[in-house]
Amino acid sequence: MLKIRLKRIGKKKAPFYRVVVADARNSVSNSKNVAEIGTYDPLKEPSEFKVDEEEAKKWLQNGAQPTETVARLFKKAGIIA
Repeated sequence: MLKIRLKRIGKKKAPFYRVVVADARNSVSNSKNVAEIGTYDPLKEPSEFKVDEEEAKKWLQNGAQPTETVARLFKKAGIIA
């Protein structure tokens, strides 16, 4: 089963995330990502969320499940209803 989730790559007290498609059975930190489809920077005002909408929709149609946070970001961006 595939999940669309955030992978933290930022430094201490400076979070920055990549939106990745990964196997749900593995942890985020030590697994290889199937695909990287975007980025999320919560420190910018307003927070910056960039994602390849076509790739995201393709993965959602193929059965990948977004985490709660990613689903909220997708809803805000208009990718899912």
